[in-house]
Amino acid sequence: MNRTLLAAAVVVAAAAWWWTQDDEDDGGALPDVLDAAAQAVDGITGGVMKLSEMARVSAVDLKDRNVAAFLRVIRKGEGTGDDGGYSRLFGGRQFASFADHPRVTVTAGRYVSTAAGAYQFLSSTWDECARIMGLSSFAPASQDLAAVGLIAKRGALADVKAGRFEVAIRKCAREWASLPFSPYGQPVMSMDTARAVFASAGGREAVAVAA
Repeated sequence: MNRTLLAAAVVVAAAAWWWTQDDEDDGGALPDVLDAAAQAVDGITGGVMKLSEMARVSAVDLKDRNVAAFLRVIRKGEGTGDDGGYSRLFGGRQFASFADHPRVTVTAGRYVSTAAGAYQFLSSTWDECARIMGLSSFAPASQDLAAVGLIAKRGALADVKAGRFEVAIRKCAREWASLPFSPYGQPVMSMDTARAVFASAGGREAVAVAA
């Protein structure tokens, strides 16, 4: 980890420690200190991590038709688009409880992963989302909200809402390895498939304006 990201991690960890010491916190709105820490990370990383944007995501964002459709695209790529997707472990098995991320390490082929749920959150990624967004369980609604948080962290939420579909896909391809343009060398869905899923789920792409 380079010095910039290490400094960012220290800021967030300190803020998270402070939050856990507050016995009166009810798990609701993000405390001011965490919001400030998230903004500090934005500055430290030069915008590489947009944790302050993640912290501002709310259930209202899930009502946006393009956001809902974009989530369907992610689930299609991750192989969790069916009813059982929210309780699916990497490799295909199901887990039983939504109380927390299942934290099960699975080996499948040449891959080893703790990925779980509709958006295949690694346990470490889930911990970041839960801490920054104040999520208390791994329930489907929390998974949806956390996925939008990750989209926002990548600076893509405004693009999704505005229908700048390919721009958003390119930004989120470093978060979900199954998306088109992902740099991780894993199997990816085609852009045509991604567009088709987005449209069938009610998403609307922005109309390109000729120069």
